[in-house]
Amino acid sequence: MSTERVQLKGITWNHSRGFTSVVATAQRFCELHPNVDIVWEKRSLQAFADEPIDELAKRYDLLIIDHPWAGFAGKNNVILPLDEYLPEEFMKDLEDNTVGRSHESYSSNGHQWALAVDAATPVASSRPDIFKEKGLELPKAYNDLLALAKQGLVIMPGIPQDTLMNFYMMCCNLGEEVCTSPDYVVSEEIGIKALKMLRELAVEMDPQIFDWNPIQCYEVMTQTDKYAYCPWAYGYTNYSRDGYARKLLHFHDMVEINGVGAISTLGGTGLAVSAQTKAIDTVMKYVEYTGCEASQKTIFFDNGGQPGHRKAWTDAHTNTVTKDFFKNTLPSLDRAFLRPRYNGHMYFQDRAGAPIRDYMMNGGDEKVLLDSLNTLYKKSLDI
Repeated sequence: MSTERVQLKGITWNHSRGFTSVVATAQRFCELHPNVDIVWEKRSLQAFADEPIDELAKRYDLLIIDHPWAGFAGKNNVILPLDEYLPEEFMKDLEDNTVGRSHESYSSNGHQWALAVDAATPVASSRPDIFKEKGLELPKAYNDLLALAKQGLVIMPGIPQDTLMNFYMMCCNLGEEVCTSPDYVVSEEIGIKALKMLRELAVEMDPQIFDWNPIQCYEVMTQTDKYAYCPWAYGYTNYSRDGYARKLLHFHDMVEINGVGAISTLGGTGLAVSAQTKAIDTVMKYVEYTGCEASQKTIFFDNGGQPGHRKAWTDAHTNTVTKDFFKNTLPSLDRAFLRPRYNGHMYFQDRAGAPIRDYMMNGGDEKVLLDSLNTLYKKSLDI
C-alpha cells in the first residue's frame, strides 16, 4: 500500500442531508485508506444552485452538483466522465436501480457526469398531530388543497427557483412539458392556466412564503404550530426522523392535478469529480464507495443522507427510521419531470423564476409574462 498522502477537498451544501452524509462516508473511507484525507466544505443552498461548476472545479476535487449542469459539463469537460473510470458492472447497477430518472439526469453527450447519490423531487408533507387535532383529512385533489389553503394551514416554498419548478409542474400536469419547442417555453393556453392556478393558491398563503425555500418551510412547519400542510417542496427525510426537529413531519405523494398525481420537477444531487483532480484513482474509489448500495442504505443514510439508490428507498430500515418517507413518496419520484439540461438552460433557470414569483405575489398580465419568459428562453438556446 502506498504511504504517499493524498489530500482531497469536496464542496456540498449546508444541510445535514447534504453535508453530514458525505462527511460520514469520507471519514470511514479515510479509516479504510489511512493515507487519504478528505475534507468536505459547505455552502448555502442558494449558492449550491447558483455558482458555476467550472469555478468550483478549479478549487475542489469532489463536487455535489445540481443535475441541470450535466449539459454544461458534457460540452465543456470541467468534470470527468465517470463511465470511463468506474467499473461497468457498478455503473449498470446504478442504472438499473435508479430512483425515477435520477441516474439519467446526470448523463449528457453519451457520458455519465455524476452519480445520483441523492434523489429528491417536490413531495407533500404534513403535521399529523395538527391534522388529528383539527379532524382534517389529507387533500386528495387540487380543489381539496385549495380549500385547506383557505383555512390558513398551507404553505409552499416561494423563492424564484421553487416557483419556476412549480410552474414546470403545473404545465406538465396540464398536458405539456416545457422547453420542447425552439420558439416558446410552453404554449400560451397552458402557460396562462398554469400561472393562474399557482397564483390562485398562493394568495391564500402567508406572504412570507416568498422568502422561503423548502428547508425554511420545513423549519417553520416543525418549529411552530401554524401550518399543517405543504403540497410540494423538495423532500427532506431529516424532518421525518425522531429527534431532528421539534415536531415530526410525515411525507406523502402529492395531490392530483387535472386528474393525475402531481408531476413535480426532479431534483436531487449528484457526486462529480473535477477534471483538474490530481488523484483520479483515489477519488474514483471514494465515489464508488459513496454511491454503492451498501453505503447508501447504511452509513450515508444513517448520517442524514437521502440516498439515490433504489434499494435504499425500498429498504425496511430506511423506511422505519423515516416513518415510511421513501415508500410513501417513491411514486412522486418515479413520475417526476426531468427538466431541460441543454447547455444554456441554467441561464434561463437563474432568471425565469423571479418574474413568476412577482406575478404570484402581485398578479399581472399572464401573456406579457410568458412573452418575457420566451425572450429569456430563446437567448438561452444560443448559449
